[in-house]
Amino acid sequence: MPAPAPWRAEMRATLALAWPLMLGNLAQMAINTTDVLILGRYDVDALAAAALGVNLFWAFGIFGMGVVTASSPLIAATRGRRAYAVRDVRRTVRQAGWVAVFICLPIWAMLWHSDAILRLLGQEPAMVEGGARFIRIAMWGVLPFLLHLVLRLYVTALERPIWGLVVTAAGVAFNALACWALVFGRLGLPEMGLEGAAIANALANLFLFLGMVAVVQGVRRFRRYRLFGRFWRSDWPRFRELLRVGVPIGMMLGLEVTIFNAAVFLMGMIDRASLAAHAIAIQVAALAFQLPFGISQAATVRVGLFYGRRDRAGIARAGWTAFAIGLAMALVLSLAMALGAESIVGEFLGGAQADPIVFGLARDFLMVAAVFQLVDATQAIGAGVLRGLQDTRVPMVIALFGYWIVGIGVAVGLAFYTPLAGVGIWIGLAAGLGVVAVLLVARWMARDSFALVPG
Repeated sequence: MPAPAPWRAEMRATLALAWPLMLGNLAQMAINTTDVLILGRYDVDALAAAALGVNLFWAFGIFGMGVVTASSPLIAATRGRRAYAVRDVRRTVRQAGWVAVFICLPIWAMLWHSDAILRLLGQEPAMVEGGARFIRIAMWGVLPFLLHLVLRLYVTALERPIWGLVVTAAGVAFNALACWALVFGRLGLPEMGLEGAAIANALANLFLFLGMVAVVQGVRRFRRYRLFGRFWRSDWPRFRELLRVGVPIGMMLGLEVTIFNAAVFLMGMIDRASLAAHAIAIQVAALAFQLPFGISQAATVRVGLFYGRRDRAGIARAGWTAFAIGLAMALVLSLAMALGAESIVGEFLGGAQADPIVFGLARDFLMVAAVFQLVDATQAIGAGVLRGLQDTRVPMVIALFGYWIVGIGVAVGLAFYTPLAGVGIWIGLAAGLGVVAVLLVARWMARDSFALVPG
């Protein structure tokens, strides 16, 4: 067994990398929900249309995020092989930018026809029209968002994630101000309502990109890589490598997000109270998830560094440290959600007397979500450590099986063929995540059976 000191050092390194990522993830959620919150104070119909538009926007955007995420393990492995490598890191960042442009073209094409997609999903005509108007403006922020993410992953792989947090926090303030001014017509701007929120959304993503450009050009540690010099030069081998690693990540994230989207539609098939209660519980679970997800992102970098060094002991230490931290954090979150379920739901509804049926359902869903935190954290970190090894195809297949065969199968069976109803859907989600978690951990433990070290 290694001496205790390397394990303590690894824990410190993982936590130092993870805490800015966790706060940055929470800040990113704040940006995504600001438009909806402000529109809720402007007009209920505009709020519903924007919520519909934002959900569809991110159903496609999450795939793009996954694909460019491949740059993180590739940069980490490069730095593991040679700590002060410049050219190889620059190649990865530049081609990740090319990949962002490449995948943005089909995303734009699909979002431009969002009205047809929303009609296929059976949405009301008025909501289809409003949601499509929102998306056709906000969609132009997809490319700057993905380019900002590439630069954010770059500074994270260099183990300086605080800069991504600073820019994202500034983006929260910018988006709130721009959305308020454009929606209500403040600061000398015209009152634009729904379209104003969409413009603010696109401008906020542009702000994030320009903020990260300022960081990588202005901070000496980042400037030495000269990322934007001859950006137009092709590098097809690295481009293909990013797609090889990134497309399965995008597919896996897409499978995870869409199962939660499907749960919304299943809840709607039960009744309005179940749908409203689900909206509360899933918001709480999504906020809690950002913490183990930050650990997962840090684990990708830490495992990737040791992967590049061909250090088997370091890989194991980095991975198991991430699992230990993530599960300890998930246990605390789980206990907090279980013990405080009634108080949490009361904050959303103003107490049990506001709507006792919705209150009771949301409390029951949150109790299942408390257990669900443990398996959700495990699968997130399992995916993160395997990404550090650039192992993404098998996890994608595992996600397809766990989420869409086990998860949806159990959810539909329990919701519509037993008295559990909405609770059955949440049990199905937990079952799907549990299967994925077990299989990803098994894959991690069997890492010696596939290409563990490069070269």
